[in-house]
Amino acid sequence: MASSMGAGALFKMVSSGVDVRKVQAHVRKPFRFFLCGDPALVAEFRALMLSGQTDEALALEAAACLETLDSNAPAARSAAPDARAIVFLGRKTDASDAHLAHLEPLKLPILALTVDDTAVPSAPASAPAPGSWAEYVVPEISRDALRKTVFPHLIECSHGVEIAVGRRLCPLREAAAAKLTRDASGNALKVALASAVVDHIPIVGVVLGAVASAGDTVVITALQMMLLLQIQATYGKDPDVQRMWQLLPVIGGGLGWRALARELVGFVPMAGIPIKGAIAYAGTIVVGEGVAFFLENGKHMSKVQASALYDRTKNDAMQFARDVIGKLRGN
Repeated sequence: MASSMGAGALFKMVSSGVDVRKVQAHVRKPFRFFLCGDPALVAEFRALMLSGQTDEALALEAAACLETLDSNAPAARSAAPDARAIVFLGRKTDASDAHLAHLEPLKLPILALTVDDTAVPSAPASAPAPGSWAEYVVPEISRDALRKTVFPHLIECSHGVEIAVGRRLCPLREAAAAKLTRDASGNALKVALASAVVDHIPIVGVVLGAVASAGDTVVITALQMMLLLQIQATYGKDPDVQRMWQLLPVIGGGLGWRALARELVGFVPMAGIPIKGAIAYAGTIVVGEGVAFFLENGKHMSKVQASALYDRTKNDAMQFARDVIGKLRGN
């Protein structure tokens, strides 16, 4: 479809799927994290979460999003309509000795951070379920010590408000952008697979609709443009379509996106369905991670970094294609 229309028409269709007001609404969504445990560690964690904010208004909003809670006192669910998680901070056996059961009525995930520089760092594979707790052993309260598991798990607990969380709490921006990128990539993958199925079995178009069968390029491009706006907003910039188009060159060039697409197409030329999905998935990953890196660091990726992203994205996409092909063949 995209090849049969002019650039102006394609731009118009893509733009119609880019909703700036929707992103702005997400920016304003309320949320809270409860902090409890060792007062000194709570103060240290709060200071880290509030660091890096240059907008005075956002700084005040950020401070209001971090509420200290008494872990020894009973808690009422009605007191936390917009709360997303509880962060308990202690040393060594503090978490097991604490009365965390008092917090269970809040029905929130409890991330218990044990600060111990003599222990081996550890963390659960995923964020704890609402009403339960999991221990995270970290050497210190610092961005480097928390960015691999604690920050991503806090974002996992913040479904639907990731943009608002990243915008107010700067240390969580990288994790928020990664979550938004994964979600957008998954959606792009679904659109591409639906379209590929329609291409191979035209009658399915009656069920899936005209967009899936003919407009996948427009839909996926709009998803990627929305991702750019979302990541902009996460990094404290007002979502703006003009600025979004200015960021597009950041994605190309050194990342070799066109070369990546050619490699994927040549991987298994006859396997149209999985390859189409792999390209949509990989392309969206490149969009999200490329722009997030630029906004996070204020500079383009180095050739080494771009090459690493290229290789990882290609390998992930090809593995996905292999998995799908295997299922189609009944292996």
